[in-house]
Amino acid sequence: MPTYLIAMQTRSILGTLALVVPLLAILVAAGWFAARAWVSVEGPPMPATGYLAMALGVIFSLIVGCGLMALLFYSNRHGYDDPFQAHDDRE
Repeated sequence: MPTYLIAMQTRSILGTLALVVPLLAILVAAGWFAARAWVSVEGPPMPATGYLAMALGVIFSLIVGCGLMALLFYSNRHGYDDPFQAHDDRE
C-alpha cells in the first residue's frame, strides 16, 4: 500500500477522533451536570396535575416532531424540494 494512502487514512482517523472525543466529553459533562442537578433539587413533591401536564407536553411535542418529519419526507419524495426548472410548453 502506498505511503500517501496510509497517511490519508491516518489523517482521517485522527480527524474523526479529534471530533468524536470532545463531543463525547461534552456529552458526559452534560449528563453529569443533569444528574447532579436532578438529585440536588429539593422541594415539595410534584402533584398529579404536574405529572399530567408534563406527560401531555411530551406527547404533544412528539406528535408535532413526528408530523414535521413526515411532512419533510413527503415533500422530498414528491419533488417539492427540487430546484425550480421552468417547463416550456411551446416546444
